[in-house]
Amino acid sequence: MGQLQEKFKNYRVPQQYMKAGVYPYFREITSKQGTEVEMGGHKVLMFGSNAYTGLTGDERVIEAAKKALDKYGSGCAGSRFLNGTLDLHVQLEKELAEFEHKDEALCLSTGFSVNSGVLATVVGKGDYIICDDRDHASIVDGRRLSFARQLHYKHNDMEDLERVLKTLPYEAVKLIVVDGVFSMEGDLAKLPDIVNLKKKYNCSIMVDEAHGLGVFGKQGRGVCDYFGVTDDIDLIMGTFSKSLASIGGFIAGDWDTINYLRHTCRTYIFSASNTPSATAAALEALHIIQNEPERIKSLWDVTKYALQRFREEGFEIGDTKSPIIPLYVRDIEKTFLVTKLAFDAGVFINPVIPPACAPHDTLVRFALMATHTKEQVERGVQALKKVFVEQGIIK
Repeated sequence: MGQLQEKFKNYRVPQQYMKAGVYPYFREITSKQGTEVEMGGHKVLMFGSNAYTGLTGDERVIEAAKKALDKYGSGCAGSRFLNGTLDLHVQLEKELAEFEHKDEALCLSTGFSVNSGVLATVVGKGDYIICDDRDHASIVDGRRLSFARQLHYKHNDMEDLERVLKTLPYEAVKLIVVDGVFSMEGDLAKLPDIVNLKKKYNCSIMVDEAHGLGVFGKQGRGVCDYFGVTDDIDLIMGTFSKSLASIGGFIAGDWDTINYLRHTCRTYIFSASNTPSATAAALEALHIIQNEPERIKSLWDVTKYALQRFREEGFEIGDTKSPIIPLYVRDIEKTFLVTKLAFDAGVFINPVIPPACAPHDTLVRFALMATHTKEQVERGVQALKKVFVEQGIIK
């Protein structure tokens, strides 16, 4: 047996949950993503998706991807830096920059590679990077790759953020990096307060709009637009894998910073460029959310209904202000069991356990799409209420 095999031979935690019949991961879907999906030969309500705009099965998005596949082929066979730039990539970047009211945008193959690559590039030795305790794993990995000094503050605690900033040199490069919408809890970053601290302590700000794009702000521009602070945010990051019904990500900012990233960001210049079909799908989805404001209105109508119903039924849902609704369980074993029992009742939800949350904050994540109906939400609420009551989580 080799060294690696010896090292990992006793890792059997997943198998223990499989044996108990509550293993919740890698469940196979055999249909398009939508409000209902086929799994194991039957349909279940999908409340575990990040497709907030409900566009993953939209025929216009699918047709745009097909046309790009026919015109450009299945892939680009290289990085954007060399042979992998299509006019389609350039068009999407131009439109994203205009959408986010920034000079330039740069598209990468995944949202994870945006955060991990950009943060490792824009701050370095002698600089400082300051993160919220609950920032996404891609931000955590990006800051680890940077040679900047890494600091953090308690979740959404502006006094703690100011405490950190007070200790730093005024002239040093200081980048505050924060999720606009926190992906597990559904609450929003306090961007107006962070902007005030930026100005007071001479900082820069990068906002991850992965879960804000297509949900908040005018035409779904995100939380920065929602709070009216876009001009004060230096870098805006977003993904295509949620509201834009595809795969990939982007960073938008001023001309000089994007010019530097275009020529030095390792996850950009050393990764194969995004596929033609994925790029075209994201571009078409971007057009749709700008031209169909009723889609975002539908998302918020069903979100408000769901928030009201969960509160009425006694669920603990924290401080969420988004289509992401955390249903707190506060027990790892019960979180897995609840996920399994909900699935048996025809409701797909996602378990959230460490390291995605603190051990005492385990939850199941109920997420909404613009295409969900109130009737579907009610079915979900009733099924989950039965499970939560039976397990003694709520009365």
